[in-house]
Amino acid sequence: MKLRTTYFSRLSLLSFFAIVLAATLSAQEKPATDGSATGSTPAAGPPSTLIKGPPPPAAAPANASASAHHGLIVEEIVARVNNDIITLTDYEKAQEALHNDVAQECEGCPPERMDAMYKDKQKDLLRDLIDQQLLIQRAKDEGVSVETDVIKRLDDVRKQNGLASLDDLEKAVEGQGLSWEDYKTQIRNSLLTQEIIHKEMGSRIVIGHDEVKQYYDAHQKDFVKPEQVELAEIFLDTQGKNAQEIEAIEHKAEDYRNRVMKGEEFSEIAKRYSEGSTKDKGGVLGTFERGQLSKQLEDIVFKMDKGQITDVIQTKTGFEILKVIDHFQTGLQPVEKVENEIMNRIYLQKMQPQLREYLAQLREESYVTVRPGFTDTAAVPGASVIQEVAPTPDTQQKNKKKTKPKLSA
Repeated sequence: MKLRTTYFSRLSLLSFFAIVLAATLSAQEKPATDGSATGSTPAAGPPSTLIKGPPPPAAAPANASASAHHGLIVEEIVARVNNDIITLTDYEKAQEALHNDVAQECEGCPPERMDAMYKDKQKDLLRDLIDQQLLIQRAKDEGVSVETDVIKRLDDVRKQNGLASLDDLEKAVEGQGLSWEDYKTQIRNSLLTQEIIHKEMGSRIVIGHDEVKQYYDAHQKDFVKPEQVELAEIFLDTQGKNAQEIEAIEHKAEDYRNRVMKGEEFSEIAKRYSEGSTKDKGGVLGTFERGQLSKQLEDIVFKMDKGQITDVIQTKTGFEILKVIDHFQTGLQPVEKVENEIMNRIYLQKMQPQLREYLAQLREESYVTVRPGFTDTAAVPGASVIQEVAPTPDTQQKNKKKTKPKLSA
């Protein structure tokens, strides 16, 4: 069984941007087309991917040494970021993840194109790992806590895979060769990164109406579109339920729909009661063309107008209530219809240089050292290099004052 999940193993700047945009503006994600509008759509963050087993353990470094007292292998350190380290194994796993990312992004591409894409991204690999450590450290320094969100994200993954409990998810993760603690740590780190970027950067970027109009006028060809609907959902899961339980769930769905029809906010009901992975976004699913939804759902929503609510719809995986947030007709869309999309684009353009500037500031305030032979492409002037030294017994190191982080040879 391959698990669907929402975490990612290599955190790049593009991932940062995607996370912040999803948290700040309206993300446009696509659900599965098997009759359920929630399929594998993540609540926020990167698109769902298959959990892959980690790359084979790296061979012991040539200059790794065993402690005479403890029999421990001292692994090569590629970089030190304040009190944290990036090991050779960390770096090699990130390389493996990058290969997988490129293979998915450029599926069907000629090998030479894939190689060129990998080399272009690989040069910033260590930079991205250092960026991640800096952001995680700043989040912890600021007292950011995401433990509740970690549990929610794990539960989303559990639901996406039709598992009965988090214990079952843990077994499934470990069954694919992944450490459960490492798995949770990667989710926690991605959430910490999301939160600190949103906190530090979100308020710095202001986009005015005139700026939106100027972008629209200069890129009108981008907004000539086929017929589309933008949807939100309230989803109740029926997988693994018996007939009596399914009937009770249907009654709950009818009750939630009635509350919306009487004036309660659809997004608030979704946040409180929906069991889909979109609940934290108020149920927002995204925008769909004909052919991107199951025929069951397409036949319903494309006949509806902006603001209308469907009846309760039973699908293969549960009960759906859908809201048509907007219905776009074929042709050049008016600026008010595409304003959020334009704001997303402008936000991304402004975010990139500001985030790099912020990360440069974090580097200035931090102690970052890199092993010879590796390159941090965002290193600030005067950055230190890890000094290689011969291994010495623990007893000789205990009282020795270190002025620089050292690499055991």
